[in-house]
Amino acid sequence: MRHSRRSFVSLMLTLAASPAAFAAPRPLSSRPIRLVVPFGAGGVADLVARSVAQKMSESMGQSIVVDNKPGAGGVVASDTVAKAPADGHTLLLMSNANAVSVGLFKSLPYDTVKDFAPVSMLGYFDMAILAPGNGKFKTLAELVAYAKANPGKLNIGTINVGSTQHLAGELLKTSLGIDAQVVPFNGTPAVVTALRGNQVDVAVEILPPVLSQIEGKALRALAVMGEKRASGLPDVPTVAESGTPGFQVASWNALAAPAGTPPEVIARLNQEALAALASPEVKKRLQNLGVEPRGSTPQEQARLLESEIKRWSGVIQRAGIPKQ
Repeated sequence: MRHSRRSFVSLMLTLAASPAAFAAPRPLSSRPIRLVVPFGAGGVADLVARSVAQKMSESMGQSIVVDNKPGAGGVVASDTVAKAPADGHTLLLMSNANAVSVGLFKSLPYDTVKDFAPVSMLGYFDMAILAPGNGKFKTLAELVAYAKANPGKLNIGTINVGSTQHLAGELLKTSLGIDAQVVPFNGTPAVVTALRGNQVDVAVEILPPVLSQIEGKALRALAVMGEKRASGLPDVPTVAESGTPGFQVASWNALAAPAGTPPEVIARLNQEALAALASPEVKKRLQNLGVEPRGSTPQEQARLLESEIKRWSGVIQRAGIPKQ
């Protein structure tokens, strides 16, 4: 009995002298982590990635390098990560473009569901139906009434074919039961110019790049497309509140790793991402960008991705958009 007590005391003294014995194992080496972002530097998604990566880097004590690989609907960036070693040192900034690409492209060099290991959601971007500040529509009900009285005459401006905004415009037509034309433009500035010049009647766009013009009354938000009102536009109703129950569209960002990444590594990355999103400075930075910070479990992210793939593939098929 005495021998057992001496052994126990000896063990406790050894542990007390070695704090590392109590520390959680570090599943990642000290090598830099590469975060591949399928968008150009300076855009909202890039700023979300950099804000979260900086905070994670501080907490983990290792650098996270953002590698921008824009173009091809995110296929190049996604393929880079899908084929990277599954050790947690290469991550993808995933977005709803990954869900859209499944239905938009004839083939992809990877399987969007099977070749990635979800880590966590990061945030959601509100989208809105916009009209010129001095235009004829002040509410979504007025827009619907006009479209139904003038079939085929309403024009909805969006960015390029196959973008979330373009497909949200197509989904809006179906959900509202109106006959309208979705007119694609090459980028947000062109959409805003066309809208302010009355070349299109309304537009569908994510809020961050147009919020200042709404606040300055150059544009009017008729409705937001998410499940609740945008924090920056509390007086603007949702599409669901405006007479189309159940309608909900949002753009989103998430973190993913290559499939096969060890579960303990995913768990560590998830923990660090959630801690970063909970920090006051990251919360404020994302909210200033018009992004709602919101993390998740890997399982919740996987379910969202699968449901988004199903939804947008259906929209693409109904709209008759040819596969690229």
